[in-house]
Amino acid sequence: MRKSGPPKGLISYLVLELLDERPRYGYELLGEITEISGGHWEPSYGSVYPILYKFEEEGVAERVERADEPDRKYFALTDAGREELAEKRRAIGGEASEFGDVVLGFYHLYAALATDDRFEVDDADADWAYSERYSAWIVEQMIRHHERDFGEFERIDASPEEFYAAEADGTDAADAEESEGTSSGAADD
Repeated sequence: MRKSGPPKGLISYLVLELLDERPRYGYELLGEITEISGGHWEPSYGSVYPILYKFEEEGVAERVERADEPDRKYFALTDAGREELAEKRRAIGGEASEFGDVVLGFYHLYAALATDDRFEVDDADADWAYSERYSAWIVEQMIRHHERDFGEFERIDASPEEFYAAEADGTDAADAEESEGTSSGAADD
């Protein structure tokens, strides 16, 4: 279970990947990361800029002067930065479960604010509300992105326990469910 925020090292990993493409400046990096998230998440200035300055201090990135924009601080990846990027790729690869926990955890909180009687959130006159309709829209967007990036969406009806057990065994969750003779309905997570 993740305690808070994005997985450790995610922002620095994204900065390294983006600098590997071409030199960039801080505000540009913020915009790129926001775009990658579909406009739903933007790291703070207070997280990106210190990373750039730390990378510069450690020799991972260096400032690049541009004649057409002399007042803007561009950063480019160094050879040491490319080595750091290779390490970060491995590290972030191991953070997938924590990343999933963040996504699922915040979705569960969103749904709880809509359905749990312990919470009495005022629905302001805003673009969003804690409701079944908006919950369905969130799920629909996730399915659309899945289909765009991975192909046709297929439901996995295994419970979280069945899914994780099947993953650990290297089997398909649907096969594990059939062999146990269970049918748990829609997946909780």
